Amino acid sequence: MTGPRQVPVAEGLFSWPSDEPRLIGAQCASCGLVGFPAGPSCVRCGSGQFVEKLLADRGTLWTFTTQNFRPPSPPYDGTDRAGSFRPYAVGYVELPGEVMVEARLTESDPARLAIGQQMRLTVIPYTVTPDGTEVVTFAFAPADTVSAAASASAAASASAAASASPVDPATQEA
Repeated sequence: MTGPRQVPVAEGLFSWPSDEPRLIGAQCASCGLVGFPAGPSCVRCGSGQFVEKLLADRGTLWTFTTQNFRPPSPPYDGTDRAGSFRPYAVGYVELPGEVMVEARLTESDPARLAIGQQMRLTVIPYTVTPDGTEVVTFAFAPADTVSAAASASAAASASAAASASPVDPATQEA
């Protein structure tokens, strides 16, 4: 069985569908400046000649803030209401040697975010249209989320294996 039809929040922002999504930037053919999202002209030299560039999927959290109340509509077009709104974080993520991107963050707890933290690109649900189509957008997640979960799982397995094997104190080294 397949899930709901998914579409990106806007065409040309990120590669979709993809198991490894990437933001789609533009590199100025005249001066080399990388921009995201692509605009009609280069903000540095004014050239209108660009080359599409898939941007890095990892970067560094430069700064962030949390959105603790539902933004006004318009322009916000989420399907939540004041009672169902869930706070979220927004930050600037520096993609090394490319560009700084403003993006939603998957972690909303400011105690779990830190300037300088490594982040990875992901795609998350944004809203559902009246016909049931799921609209997805890009966001950045702490890069250690996956590795920390894997490490915790490995540590728990090792601990369980150690406790399952009886240890004879007489044969243990000091």
